[in-house]
Amino acid sequence: MEELLLYVAKQLVDQPDAVTVTQREDGDNTVLELRVAPEDMGKVIGRQGRIAKEIRTVIKAVAQRDGKRVTVDILD
Repeated sequence: MEELLLYVAKQLVDQPDAVTVTQREDGDNTVLELRVAPEDMGKVIGRQGRIAKEIRTVIKAVAQRDGKRVTVDILD
């Protein structure tokens, strides 16, 4: 999951070297924290949060296929 999120985020931004993903466990839920350069935040979130929503949908679908619960947090 972490690698997929990293790949998707790097394809969207102008500064792919600034993209980081950290994983932490929150009970039975896995939280992936995505950080990008401040200038690229709008590209990851998108208009009205559409891109962020689709990123979360893709990650959630892959996680459900593996029987896991994963959420994505986009941090600044």
